[in-house]
Order: sequence, then C-alpha cells, then structure tokens
Amino acid sequence: MFIIHVFAHIKPDQIEAFKAATIKNAHSSLQEPGIARFDLIQQQDDPTRFALVEVYRTSDDPARHKETAHYQKWRDTVADMMAEPRTSIKYANVFPDDEGWG
Repeated sequence: MFIIHVFAHIKPDQIEAFKAATIKNAHSSLQEPGIARFDLIQQQDDPTRFALVEVYRTSDDPARHKETAHYQKWRDTVADMMAEPRTSIKYANVFPDDEGWG
C-alpha cells in the first residue's frame, strides 16, 4: 500500500464549498481500482484545516488518479479556496498488512 496524507488550509469563507467539492471527488476516487481508501477529515480546533487520507494499492496509482477527470476538476475547483499551497506526506503501511485493506 502507498498512503498519502494531503494537508489543506482553506480560506474561512470557502470551507463548505471545499468540503462539497472534496466529498464529490472522494466518491469518484473510491470507484478507481487503485484506491483502497479516500478520507476527508477536518481539524477540530481549526475548521479551516483539512487532511485527505488517500490509500493507494501501488505507488503507481497516485499518478493514475491525477489523470482522472474528477481529480482535475477538483484541483481546478479548489485552487482559489486555498489559504496556502497544500502539502503532503507519503507513508508505507505497517498494520494492517495489504490484505487488511480489503
């Protein structure tokens, strides 16, 4: 598995629009065969901060994801909603093992 946490800081007046666009992207992303999980979480003490937890089956799947129309639409839609550029950290799973992701 190949796991990416994407961190987004959103302009306060764009929170609901960001959530709507990102949930739509997440629903479509979960239809991709290379994606095992795609979560959107919001920071409790600062609602302008979000993390996307993306779990891919292989290290090649993020590039395939970025080629999809739904990702490109999301990227373009949320670009002006960002208070600062988004960042990411890449991880390898330890537990559960690959079979544990379903």
